[in-house]
Amino acid sequence: MHPDNLSISNSKTEYTRAKAVITIIAFIVILCVIMSIAGKSYEEATQHNTINYFTKSRYDGFYELPQNSVDMVFLGSSHSYCTFDPENFDEAFGTSSWQLGTPLQTTDTTYYSLLRVLETQSPKVVVIEIYWDMLDDDFLIEQAKNFFAVLEDDELQNAYIKEVFPLGEKVKYRIKPIRYQADFFAYKASEIKKSLQEKYGVYDPPEEENAGEEYYRSKGYVYCDYVMSESEYDKTNQYKNFDGHSWEMKPEKAAYLEKIAKLCEEKGIKLIFVTAPIAQVSMDYIKNYDEVHDKLSDLARNLNVPYIDYNEKNYNEKILTNEYFRDDAHLNDRGVKVIDGMFKDYLVENGYFQERIDNGEQTAD
Repeated sequence: MHPDNLSISNSKTEYTRAKAVITIIAFIVILCVIMSIAGKSYEEATQHNTINYFTKSRYDGFYELPQNSVDMVFLGSSHSYCTFDPENFDEAFGTSSWQLGTPLQTTDTTYYSLLRVLETQSPKVVVIEIYWDMLDDDFLIEQAKNFFAVLEDDELQNAYIKEVFPLGEKVKYRIKPIRYQADFFAYKASEIKKSLQEKYGVYDPPEEENAGEEYYRSKGYVYCDYVMSESEYDKTNQYKNFDGHSWEMKPEKAAYLEKIAKLCEEKGIKLIFVTAPIAQVSMDYIKNYDEVHDKLSDLARNLNVPYIDYNEKNYNEKILTNEYFRDDAHLNDRGVKVIDGMFKDYLVENGYFQERIDNGEQTAD
């Protein structure tokens, strides 16, 4: 080939390559811009999906506390914040307690919640409600996002993502359009539904309403005097077909309870595991609950942590009727007072806050 032709051929090849590179770069830039715009739009839409008001209230209040002013902390899922009212204990012992349970809280989140507590507080007692359904679940992105919404600690959040998130979830969480797409589409769907209902005047039938009230009261506790609806006695009860024989806790969930136990031992904190009661009608549906109880008891025993199972106590002693529950799984305030009274007796009998009792610092029996 003639040198001039060879030079022209090389120039065309280089031009073609340069054009391809520029096209790729332009595509990447445009894609990044689109992703950024979409991510911002999706993120803004999530602001319409209100953070659980009660969760925000309990964490906001906790962050306002003076350093090292808390004596006892309650952690766990909804079964924790529907069982333990700090006022019931503070009035008895003259202590300062706080409820930091969050919806669907799994043991990994419980561990990181405790780390957040220990940044500003030095509790003498930590009470963790261990609900079996939170010990056999796979990773739950929604409960992690709810926790991050109130965590206020970027370093701890990054550590949580690194240690707890499965690889695929890490990737999806880092890409905002993917992270927020569920919230975005949920918001858009609700807007479309609302628009259609207003246009055609067709609305969903009213849901069965609970008589009573529910409101955030103090120290992380939400007061509720609802009584379980009749539908949850049978029609919608979530415990139908549950068999304790087939239940197994996931090793990674149990491992976080072990980490919690080790952390509390290092800090000189007394740790207590508790399983809150579910409604009697729910227990009647469950087969082989004793196998669930035995597995949780063995776990606690191996970690040298005291364990109280109020389902076992209630089933054997018939302490709480269904009227003491707001739904098929959670106590109302009437039931809370009963269980808290029993737990208060346990603390007294086992020497917790004995120095305050000896010094007469308690304000009520």
